[in-house]
Amino acid sequence: MKSLHNAVIWITGASSGIGEAMAMQFAQEGARLVLSARRESELERVKLATGLDTSQVLVLPLDMEQEGLFEAAVDKVISHFGQIDVLVNNAGISQRGHVLHSSMDVYKKLINLNYLAVVALSKAVLPIFLKQKSGHFVAISSISGKLGSPMRAGYAASKHALHGFFDALRSEVTPDNIFVSLVCPGYIKTNISLNALGNNGELHGKMDSNQENGLSADYCAKKIALAIKKNKSEIYIGKKEVMGVYLKRFFPKILERILLNQAPK
Repeated sequence: MKSLHNAVIWITGASSGIGEAMAMQFAQEGARLVLSARRESELERVKLATGLDTSQVLVLPLDMEQEGLFEAAVDKVISHFGQIDVLVNNAGISQRGHVLHSSMDVYKKLINLNYLAVVALSKAVLPIFLKQKSGHFVAISSISGKLGSPMRAGYAASKHALHGFFDALRSEVTPDNIFVSLVCPGYIKTNISLNALGNNGELHGKMDSNQENGLSADYCAKKIALAIKKNKSEIYIGKKEVMGVYLKRFFPKILERILLNQAPK
C-alpha cells in the first residue's frame, strides 16, 4: 500500500461535495494539494479548512469547459510543486430529464464537462506522469457509469464514456508505473441533484430523496483515499444501489424490471 504523505494531489471540483471532502481527507494524510474549481472564494475557504500550511496548498481556479487553459494550469502546478502524483478528475454535473424533452445542448454540455474535459486535462497531465515514470489518474464516475436509469440518459452516457477511455488508457500506461482508478459512487449526500441540469439547461433545484439519505461525502472520500493507496482499478461506493452493478452483469432482466418501476409514470 502506497502512502499519500507528501504526494501532490490535484482535485478538480474541489469547492464542494465529494471534492471538498477529498481535500480534507488527503490533508489529514499529509498530502500537498492543488484545488481547482470555478469559484476562487470557495477554494480559499476549503484551503483554510484543510489546516495545511499555505505553501502546501495551491488554489488554482479553473473552468473545465475552457480546454485552452489546461496546459498553462499544468505549468502552474509544476512551477509550484515540481511534480504531480495524483490527478483526481472530480468536476462534473448531473441531469434530470426525459430523453424526449431534453435538449441536445444539455447533452452536449454533459459530454463536454463530464467526459471531454476530463480527457483533455488527463492528456495535459500525462506527459508529466510519463516523464516522472509515475502517476495516478482517478476518474470520479458513478454507478450510472455502469448502468443507465430513468431521467439520466445523458449523464449515464457521459459517465459510461469515462470507463471506455480510462480502461484503454490503463492498458497503455501501466508499464510506465502509471495507475488508473475509476470510482463509482452511488447516492452520496451532496448538492449534485440540486445542481443537475433540467430539460433545457435549467437547474433541477431539488434534493432527491435518495441523495438526502445517501452516504456522507466524508465516508466516500475515505474510500477513495484507500482505493488510491491500494491502486484499485475500479470501486463502487454506496448502499443497495451498488447491487445494480451486479444485477446488470448476472441478472440483467431483473435490473430491467427494477428500472422500469422507477421510470416516471
